Amino acid sequence: MTWMTDFWRSSIGGKATMAVTGLLLFGFVVAHLLGNLQLLKGADAINNYAKMLHDLGPLLWVARIGLLAVFVLHVATAIRLSRANKAARPVAYVKGATMQATMASRSMVLSGLTVGAFLVYHLAHFTFGAVHGADAALKAKGAGGHDVFAMVTASFANPAIVAAYVAAQIVLFLHLSHGMQSLAQTLGCHHGRYAPMVKSLSVVLALAIAGGNAFLALSVRLGIVQGA
Repeated sequence: MTWMTDFWRSSIGGKATMAVTGLLLFGFVVAHLLGNLQLLKGADAINNYAKMLHDLGPLLWVARIGLLAVFVLHVATAIRLSRANKAARPVAYVKGATMQATMASRSMVLSGLTVGAFLVYHLAHFTFGAVHGADAALKAKGAGGHDVFAMVTASFANPAIVAAYVAAQIVLFLHLSHGMQSLAQTLGCHHGRYAPMVKSLSVVLALAIAGGNAFLALSVRLGIVQGA
């Protein structure tokens, strides 16, 4: 285990850890969005999807704990690398371009922590039912005894909850768009010739994910999805 710790503490190891954990988290947010899009198909589709996940039993909790471990490692590594960069450069560069890069790095840590705080709220909302509107799943009869469709439509009928979700997606967009560019640079794909394409692709993917999540949160208020 010592060599793993030493590797993680090294600059290369830290960047590799950020790349691997970032890819895993990116895969999760894509899968999460694709699953939640079942909401647009109606109550049966989203309830059956939720039941399918619930029927995984212990495997679902193994996946959740594993995802939490990946997220914690991602955040811890980002904070460590940020501190190492500050320690290596106690005096800021004079050139604006370098200062801009430093500010982008700092905002990545802040946006990551903000997304983490939202994740806690999201789990309290839809996993533990501790947010207003979530009790609708327990009162209505749905797939497996839970009506996730009722929970979602009751929750997203509340403009305050919708505003919180949309605001979180704006932060997620900023984090993903910068993160994917950093990942490309770590993998050696950020050559000057391809940099514009990498930047555009990062923005498009981040917009698709964050925009999709925001659209789902807005779908009830817009009348696209209507509760029972």
